[in-house]
This record gives sequence, structure tokens and C-alpha cells, in this order.
Amino acid sequence: MRRHHVQRAATEIADRRAAAILAARALVEIRYLAGPVRRVERDASPGDDLDRIWFLADLCHNLPEVAQSPAWQPSRKNAPMNSRDRAMAERPMSWVWNTAGPQGRAWILDQLCQAGHDWTPPPPLPTAQARPPYLTMRQRAGLPGRWPVQTPDGRIPLPRQARVLKGLDTNGICALYEEAGRLRLGLGKGGPWLRAHLAPDGTHFVVPDPADYYWPDPNGKIRWWQCTALLRMSDGEQVTGMVAVLPETFTALPSALARRRQHRLVHLARATERDTYLWGRDHKADCSPQRCGYIPEPNGPEAVTR
Repeated sequence: MRRHHVQRAATEIADRRAAAILAARALVEIRYLAGPVRRVERDASPGDDLDRIWFLADLCHNLPEVAQSPAWQPSRKNAPMNSRDRAMAERPMSWVWNTAGPQGRAWILDQLCQAGHDWTPPPPLPTAQARPPYLTMRQRAGLPGRWPVQTPDGRIPLPRQARVLKGLDTNGICALYEEAGRLRLGLGKGGPWLRAHLAPDGTHFVVPDPADYYWPDPNGKIRWWQCTALLRMSDGEQVTGMVAVLPETFTALPSALARRRQHRLVHLARATERDTYLWGRDHKADCSPQRCGYIPEPNGPEAVTR
């Protein structure tokens, strides 16, 4: 009896299912490349196989998390969701797809096709625009209430001295970044790039605003405060940065801002999507020693404040 092979129609799948399939297929290929059968094949090249394993591992290392991650949760309690976070929540494969490159994208589509599935790639990730962020009427007014930086569940609250936003001149904010770099606290290094591109006469703001994974533990390794900085750049734009500040350093900074203004500025800093990295990237084409007074170091980073 003759058997008729009927081609199955491809089924459309969502991102999490696609991630699970791709992760499994990547592991199967890596196992084959690293296994004894591959090593005895005449055309096997250890160098090429190692490059292929690295390519697959680099492309797919986030896929298990994409496949099973729960609903999006902010890294800071009560923090607003920015446009990139919204895109990632709607299409969990957005980051993998948009950073995969032509070779990675071709592999993703080929593997899903071989598995008999259709999948619609996500659109490009949104780019943070150089415009003031949206604030609610209450946030714009700076109406008093709970301090915007709230304690994650199960953690010890920050002391009262940390529930303050402080304004600094350019020398003052650069000093914070330089101290973080000198002490190797891990967030913020300052340096010539930052000083050259901040507004010389601008006022900058800094507030303790740790992410859950950087929440300080008096008995642990993290004894500094991760602070959000709202920086005024040389073209007048306000962008954000992150810097680690010792509690005693922050407490010693002067504080002269009205409480309502502090509330408004904390909301503004948390809602601002553009940071020093994005500003520096867009400014790079116009940057020159004549215009900015900044001379890049040979083979050195151009922006070190993110």
C-alpha cells in the first residue's frame, strides 16, 4: 500500500514557545559539536566547531529565561515602565531578535521553520527620544505623599537620610563619580568625558534609588547606595546616569531643595529614558576637541558614566 506523505501546515507560535524550541535545538547542536562522533569526522575542524558553539551560546543564553519568565516586574518598586520595557513585555523575544545580527536571525528563522512553526519577528526596539518624559499631574506638581523610592518586599528600608534628593554643581557631581571610580564601587567612574560634556554652570541632581538587586545590605557586600543622577548636558538636555555613593558621602552633601520640588525631580529622573550612553552615542559625530574640549584616550572608552 502506497503511503501518501501530507505536509503539515506550519503553526504560528508566540515568543515564549519559540524561545523554548530554539534553546532546545541549540543544545542539541552544541552536544553534537562537542561529542565523540563529531571529533572523528574527517571534515571536523575544532576551531570552527568552537566558534559555532560560541555563536550558539551567545545567541541563546537568554532564551531559557524568555521561555519561562513571569510577567514583567520593574527592577525598582513603584518605578514607571519605559518604552523598551513595554516592548519587552509585549514581545519577550525582542531583545534576542534585535541583537542577533543577520547570522543569528537567519538561524532563528531556519530552526523554527525546520520545527514546523511560523513565527512573526518582533519590531525594532523603541529608541528613547530627546524629549521631556510624561508625568502625571500629581507628579508634575510634586504633591507630597509617599517617597517615590520604596523598599522591596523583605528588605530593610533605607534610612531617613537617603530619602532626599540633592542638587549639585558640575564639580560636585563629578566628584561623586570620581570617588566611585577611585573606590571601585562598580557604578560610575567619571573622568574627562563626563566633565567635558556636562553643562559647566548646570545643576545636577542625585538621589538614592537602588534596584532590587543592588539594595544595600548592612551585613553583606553592598554597603553603598546606588543613586540615580539627573544630569544637565552641554546642549541643555537632561539625561540620567547611575553612580554608587557611600552613605556617609551622600549624607554630607548639602540639601536646600523644597520637598515638593524633590518629589517632582525624583519622578522626572525615574521617568527619563535617555541616559549618558544614548546621549554620548548621538553626540559622537559632533564631538571634537575644538567643540567639546575632550580628547579621547587611545583605545579608551568614550562614555564611562552609564
